[in-house]
Amino acid sequence: MTATIIDGKAFAATIRARVAEEVARVKAAGVTPGLAVVLVGEDPASAVYVRNKGRQTLEAGMHSEEHRLDATASEAEVLDIVARLNADPAIHGILVQLPLPDHIDAGLVIDAIDPDKDVDGFHISNVGRLATGQKALVPCTPLGCLMMLRDHLGDLSGREAVVIGRSNIVGKPMAQLLLRDSATVTIAHSRTADLPAVVRRADIVVAAVGRPKMVTGDWIKPGATVIDVGINRVPNGEKNRLVGDCDFESCAAVAGAITPVPGGVGPMTIACLLANTVTACCRAHGLPEPEGLTA
Repeated sequence: MTATIIDGKAFAATIRARVAEEVARVKAAGVTPGLAVVLVGEDPASAVYVRNKGRQTLEAGMHSEEHRLDATASEAEVLDIVARLNADPAIHGILVQLPLPDHIDAGLVIDAIDPDKDVDGFHISNVGRLATGQKALVPCTPLGCLMMLRDHLGDLSGREAVVIGRSNIVGKPMAQLLLRDSATVTIAHSRTADLPAVVRRADIVVAAVGRPKMVTGDWIKPGATVIDVGINRVPNGEKNRLVGDCDFESCAAVAGAITPVPGGVGPMTIACLLANTVTACCRAHGLPEPEGLTA
């Protein structure tokens, strides 16, 4: 068996096209969705990511703002920008790029964002809403994973899913989203007894642990769908190369479908950020929410 490769780059392009259609619909109702990104410091990876977000926001027809602060900026300065964006009716989504410098409390900054503009889905109110089955803005990476699973498998009801990793950013919200779609969900982690046996039960495996090639083909149930969230840099001669949390070759020999790294989950994250911004805009203005772009 050779797994079907789930092409995140191509799927993300279809999501962005859907977002652009929804933006046009919302604009016709007299509103332009707006996304503001706050970047503190000069982290090179963050700068590239923010630049890509800005470009894709504009390509979708939205209003885009970027607020850059020096790495020496105070916590109060960051909180002041967040407060101004909370009060700005032209902004429907606020994203503070992580990581922040050590002297700034990231939790404090995230919880200062208006939950209805929290397009990263990290605010404690959105975490609680997701956990209790209410309307929430959902973290972008798990939302992208869910969209890919729905697109590939259709109905997830009754399927056995194992999420490897219990982070607040991916593992926990991913489990909540799968529960919402009536999958039977296990959250596994470094302390799980006989982790390979637990993973081997799963029809759906979501690997989000940050350990290169940890999941091998002998962990995978034949025909399972494997979503690899890991982005790990490993030495490759003079350069580094990106690998996932799954050993791609051995897993692809057993799985029914698998996402590659790079080119799998990664491209979906910005696409879902744009989707969340349109959703937030529609909710703010009492417009119908975009179909197929929410959890």
